[in-house]
Amino acid sequence: MLFRFREFDIYKEAQSFRRKIYMSSEKFSVSEKFALTSQIRRAAISICLNIAEGSNKGSNIDFSRYLSIRLGSLEEVVACLDIALDEKYISLQELQRFLDLGEGLGSKIISFKNKLRAQSSEPKA
Repeated sequence: MLFRFREFDIYKEAQSFRRKIYMSSEKFSVSEKFALTSQIRRAAISICLNIAEGSNKGSNIDFSRYLSIRLGSLEEVVACLDIALDEKYISLQELQRFLDLGEGLGSKIISFKNKLRAQSSEPKA
């Protein structure tokens, strides 16, 4: 089935996370447009894109690998948020809100990844 990723809750949640990152990064300094703003947005987009791309790979194990890559992009978003806090583009409360959202998304990605791996290792009847 083409575009099956659109049915996954983790994709929908990743899209919601990406939208929130976009809204928050709107207030970053104009001088950051091609640096921190661009980087945090690309990392947030990457989470969504790799869920989509991985969903159409030949196996659940391949899809699981793409989900692992996305965890790296989520870590990158958090590192960018730390910089944004340090530069006073976001508040500590905003950072904590994003950390909570990111933890939730990361946990769901890990659970989904583990489910895919388990399905791949089940013996065929």
